[in-house]
Amino acid sequence: MQTSPAHAAHHNDREIETLEEFDAVVSSRGTLAGFRVQCVDLTDRTKELLASDATGAVFLGCPMRENAAAKVRADGALVFPPLPGLPFDPYRGHLYRPDELFAALDKGYEETPDALAYAWFQQTKTDGDIYASMLRSVHDDAISDALDELLRGTRVVGVMGGHALGRGTDAYGGAARLGRALARAGFTVATGGGPGAMEAANLGAYAAPYDDTMLDEACELLAKSPSFVPSVTDWARAAFEVRARWPKGNTSVGIPTWFYGHQPPNAFASHIAKYFANATREDGLLARSNAGVVFLPGAAGTVQEIFDNATPNYYESRGEPTPMVLVNRAHWTERLPTWPLLQALARDRSMESRIALVDRIEEAPEALIRLAHVNES
Repeated sequence: MQTSPAHAAHHNDREIETLEEFDAVVSSRGTLAGFRVQCVDLTDRTKELLASDATGAVFLGCPMRENAAAKVRADGALVFPPLPGLPFDPYRGHLYRPDELFAALDKGYEETPDALAYAWFQQTKTDGDIYASMLRSVHDDAISDALDELLRGTRVVGVMGGHALGRGTDAYGGAARLGRALARAGFTVATGGGPGAMEAANLGAYAAPYDDTMLDEACELLAKSPSFVPSVTDWARAAFEVRARWPKGNTSVGIPTWFYGHQPPNAFASHIAKYFANATREDGLLARSNAGVVFLPGAAGTVQEIFDNATPNYYESRGEPTPMVLVNRAHWTERLPTWPLLQALARDRSMESRIALVDRIEEAPEALIRLAHVNES
């Protein structure tokens, strides 16, 4: 059964993000004064716009008739018009869905909105155009707002790990079982939203409502396209085939970035918060993982994420430290000896009781819950 956080509909009560909300506000209040109307098609609401006071209102990317736009401007409203030439909407009021980013996949990944947005990003980044830079910033801020609305009141566990982890491997299956166990324990799983370990964790969360055999079967189907290299198209199609066979997956969140454009988003996160600015994305992912983070084996990006998370825990800049669980002792003590440094940082600080190293991925959920209880005591 498709579930979503119960609070998903709740947001700033001055924001209007759907036509239904617009109609409700006009009907109940009779005024739009002070409201922020975000990415709502108001072409067929001219009568309501002409009849309502729009003093201090802001319209972000809302199509409307010219007489309605002139009227609300005369009231003192700010009107930011839609920008139809872009491959994305900078004013969007909601997170992306996989079907949206991968629309037109049947023509090849290069024709999808995801790929076109990356191409636009590459071009405008090279040009150094301040207008394009502003649009990217507006978009990313809108994404952050939508992400906060979705996650408000939920217990979020971040799962970090390398993008190179291949479908069909034991490690991929383990990461998927981790995501499933966390979702079944009542956590909202959040990942970096890309391939590899990130996809596996989102897949596991997606599989949570089904019996255990579903995940095994899904992994077998996906293994036929083990990597997004050389063909993102084939890799993504395999994921959508799994989704079509088991359409009622559980909610999870992917938080990828166009900064790493060679890494496509995965199709198993029900909500995708895709950013242009990687720094905003990295910090936002870790800051929202309020119930802790599990770090699977990875390389430079995962090491960076460990210490990006350790720093606010060390200084308690976000309040009480949150749990950190590192998986695979040999990886984090020998191949990339991150654990000894993390231990040294944590010594004699409150975060010391909130870090753990486990050998096997199956141990991670129990370790996370144990550390969370320490956090609460």
